Amino acid sequence: MLPLAGVRVLGVEQYGAGPWGTLYLADLGAEVIKIENLAEGGDFGRAVGPHFFGPGDSQFFQTFNRNKRSIALDLKNPKGRRVFLDLVRTAEGMLDNLRGDLPAKLGIDYAALRESNPRIVCAHLSAYGREGSRASWPGYDYLMQAEAGFLSVTGEPDGPPARFGLSMVDLVTGLTAAFALLSGILRARASGRAGILTSVYSIPRCTTSTTSARGTSTRAW
Repeated sequence: MLPLAGVRVLGVEQYGAGPWGTLYLADLGAEVIKIENLAEGGDFGRAVGPHFFGPGDSQFFQTFNRNKRSIALDLKNPKGRRVFLDLVRTAEGMLDNLRGDLPAKLGIDYAALRESNPRIVCAHLSAYGREGSRASWPGYDYLMQAEAGFLSVTGEPDGPPARFGLSMVDLVTGLTAAFALLSGILRARASGRAGILTSVYSIPRCTTSTTSARGTSTRAW
C-alpha cells in the first residue's frame, strides 16, 4: 500500500504549478480528483505541444496529471456546485492555483467549504496572494522569474538577463503547496482543526533576497 492511500484531494488546477504539486500526492497513493470546466476548454495544458496522443490530450497534460481521476464541473453552475460540495464532504484537502481573487468568487475557499466539511484543508497557490491591490493579477512562471530577480543571476556574465530553460518557479511552488497541504492534513487529523494554507509565488522572491544579502549582486529588470 502506498503511503497516502486513503487521502482524497480535490484539485481545482490547471497547466503547471498546481498539477505538478498534486502529481506527487497522486504518485504516493492519494486519490486526486481533478476538476475541469470543459465549457472553458478544460485545463489548457491539454493544448500544450508539441506532442499529442489525440485531440485535447497532450503529452504535457498526461505528464502533469498521471495517476489522477478527473471530473468535468462548472463551479458557476448550481448543479456543478452541488456535485463539487458532495466531493468536498469526503475530501481531506483542496488545492487550487488560480488568481488570488478567484477562490472566494468561486466559493472554493475554507469560508465557503467549512459548512460542508469543517475538517477540509484548503491550499491556495497564486502569484500575488489573496489580499492586496494585486490579488486579481494573473501570474506566470517567467514573469515570476523576472520579479524574483532570477533573470539577473542567469545567463552569461555581462550578458542580457536570461530565463531558466524549465519553469522552475512552477515546479518549486507546486511542490511547496503540496507539502503545505499534506502538512495541514496531518495537523487536521491530529487536532481536528483544519483551515487555510496560502502558498504564493513570493517564495522565490524571498530566496533571491537572501542571495543578494549574502553579497551576490543582482540587477532589477
